[in-house]
Order: sequence, then C-alpha cells, then structure tokens
Amino acid sequence: MSEKKVSLLEGFKAFLTRGNVIDLAVAVVIGAAFTNIVNAVVKGVINPLVGAFGTQDLESYSSCLRGPCTTDPDTGETDGIEILWGSVLSAALSFLITAAVVYFLMVLPMAKYLARRAAAQAAKEGVKETIEVSELEVLKEIRDALVAQRSGDVAGPSGGPRSGGAPGGSGGAAPGPHEDR
Repeated sequence: MSEKKVSLLEGFKAFLTRGNVIDLAVAVVIGAAFTNIVNAVVKGVINPLVGAFGTQDLESYSSCLRGPCTTDPDTGETDGIEILWGSVLSAALSFLITAAVVYFLMVLPMAKYLARRAAAQAAKEGVKETIEVSELEVLKEIRDALVAQRSGDVAGPSGGPRSGGAPGGSGGAAPGPHEDR
C-alpha cells in the first residue's frame, strides 16, 4: 500500500512540475488582473458612450416581464418580474473587449512569431538536407571511381579511356600478390 502512496505523490509532483500547469496558473493570474482593466474600460468608457443615448449606467437597462415592475423605496423589493438585460449586455461587451485584446495583442503576434520561426527552421533544414544530398552524391561518385579502378575497367569515371595506364598491366595499378611482374 505504501507503493501506491509513493507513486501517487510522484505522479502529483510530476503533474505540478509539468510546464503547462505552471503556464495555466500564470494565465489565470494574468487573466484575473486583465479582467479588472476590461471592467474599468467598460464602466469608464463604454457605459458613458451608451449613456449618451439613454441612461449613463448600462446595467440599469431592464424590462419588466410581468407586472408593473415597481420598486418599493423602503424595502428595495420589486413587484413583477424584471429582466436585467443591461447587465447581460455589459458582460457581453466586456467579453468581446477581452477577446479582442487577447487576440490582437497576444495570439496574433505569437502566431506570426511561430510561423516565422517555423519557416526559418524549415529553410535551415532544407539547406542541411541539400548539403547532405550533395555530400552523398560526391561520396557515391568516389565509390564508383574506386570500384572502377579495382575491377580494372578500361573506361574511367567519365566513360572515356583512361590515360597514363602502364602497358600490359591492369590499368596502371600495381600487381597483386599473386601476379607476376
């Protein structure tokens, strides 16, 4: 049973030390701080702009579903069913602003950076592959030339007759151990 506890603790430790868990924690903290900024923009800029066409507080827009929707000033209770669509609109605007800022300031630049990096890596690998292929071709030519010399072919690597061959020998190569001189 102690083996399971050790493996559970090791698994939990591995889970916590993985990079994406830490990235997620940082994202949550930054997102919480960013939410305050967006809410301030909505309340300080968007609500007054909307207020130019109606009330100054976007969240005060509402409709009554049933009844006259009168509010008792002493208790604060409302008669009828009130739908607060202004607060929903305010939350939707906050979401759109947050999504736009995250996309244009974080996602789009990072995507462009990663695309440039991938293109540079692909170009680097393409050059490396070209060098490897040309080296391979040169090595094949050397191998073919050595095989041709050993087998005593009359034609050189270019297909023409070899020059400088010794008369009566095997193409100018030194005789082997079993050949007569």
